[in-house]
Amino acid sequence: MQTFPVTSSILSPTHLKDFLQEKYNLHTSVQCQLLKAGINHTYLVQTSENTFVFRVYSFLWRSELEIQEEIKLLNLLKEHKVSVSFPIVDTKGNYIQHISAPEGIRFGVLFSFATGEKIHHYANETHFAIGKLMAEFHQVSQNQNLHRIQYTPTVLLEDSIKKIASFLPENTAEMQILLSLQEKLLLILSQTDSSQIKTGIVHLDIWFDNLNIAPNNQVTLFDFDFCGNGWLCLDVAYYVLQVHNIEKYESQGYTPKIEHFIRGYESILPLTQEEKRLLPALGVSLYIFYLGIQCERFENWSNSFLNDNYLKRFINGLIKRYYDIYY
Repeated sequence: MQTFPVTSSILSPTHLKDFLQEKYNLHTSVQCQLLKAGINHTYLVQTSENTFVFRVYSFLWRSELEIQEEIKLLNLLKEHKVSVSFPIVDTKGNYIQHISAPEGIRFGVLFSFATGEKIHHYANETHFAIGKLMAEFHQVSQNQNLHRIQYTPTVLLEDSIKKIASFLPENTAEMQILLSLQEKLLLILSQTDSSQIKTGIVHLDIWFDNLNIAPNNQVTLFDFDFCGNGWLCLDVAYYVLQVHNIEKYESQGYTPKIEHFIRGYESILPLTQEEKRLLPALGVSLYIFYLGIQCERFENWSNSFLNDNYLKRFINGLIKRYYDIYY
């Protein structure tokens, strides 16, 4: 009987263990377990001596060139001693593995393990350390360019809302909110004094889920899957957005944590007044962008998660609320 074609599969950790053991000449006592299945699938790989993370990219999500560019960036950051999880070569000197999955060829990369643990709520000093690490990354990536996506207002706001539109009809109140915000945000961003905005390579996903914190506030950054080119303050805006999402704007701890983060960032790389002015608008734009990603990669989430009710709550409770705080 012919196997029925699939659009997405989860690779067996048991068989992946044998695959990695051969490719990287790992110790015989290898353990492999699935950590996370989302847009990409993440596996924890442990030997008696080392711990690694193996990422399997979803089918047709990233091209081999895009992954090569991500690897190039990580090696550059490692060279400059920026604290990031970096790629590991196999016994033949290759970074990218080609895996023949049921849906087609999928790419995989082995990364060093980021020591520490994920923490939702940080002390002020940790926010300072994260701001400093982000600026150290931006020091290296400023004026650099990858053969990857350019994060323009069109990509963030126009392309994203087209993706959302396939799940949310135009005549709904929530889609009208998005279209209204799109118009307002595009106007704000079009009035930017670009001479006051630093550009380069951005991570675009720096938040608690992609940071491991070790004792003494040693922070390691990982998961550069969304890295691309754009205004460096996009990363700052996204982090501020995430702190707001976790701490809530009305809480007493919110403002000091943002202040410590910004202070840590500016201890390395000062922000211009124009960059600071844009942070709220960029934050709202990134909310919309990532909602578009969820819609685009619908098959990577369950149907019960991504539905009309979820979209309406996201738009009213997160996107519109964040915009209304600042405008």
